[in-house]
Amino acid sequence: MKICGVELSGNDAVICLLYLEHQSFNLPDCRVRKLSLPKAHTRADLQQFQKAFAQLMSDYGVEKVAIKERPLKGKFAGGAVGFKLEAAIQLMADIDVLMVSPQDSKLVLSENRLPISFTDTGLKAFQETAFTVAYVAHVK
Repeated sequence: MKICGVELSGNDAVICLLYLEHQSFNLPDCRVRKLSLPKAHTRADLQQFQKAFAQLMSDYGVEKVAIKERPLKGKFAGGAVGFKLEAAIQLMADIDVLMVSPQDSKLVLSENRLPISFTDTGLKAFQETAFTVAYVAHVK
């Protein structure tokens, strides 16, 4: 199963593609590492983000999207734009979207350590959370 891990940060959806093939995890090359929404965005911008995200998932044959869940309030609460991006992804047709809580991540990672050090993945540092979310979704 091909999974896209997503971390929503500010106006960006940071992504990482991950799939399991022959009992081995693979990180396919992807033409984008993040999709962004302009700070002063319109309804059309949000629709364009959703369309671009859906096209990316279709192009790479992604079957499931896993998004890192963010608290609604408190020190690490998500911003309004992030919740708009989350809703745009969740409302896409023909794609299964899973929210991964920090508690789920911690539990899964304690029982199933990552099979590779993040530094050995070849991904950019800002993609680490998206990679972890994709891995947790696979194991979960």
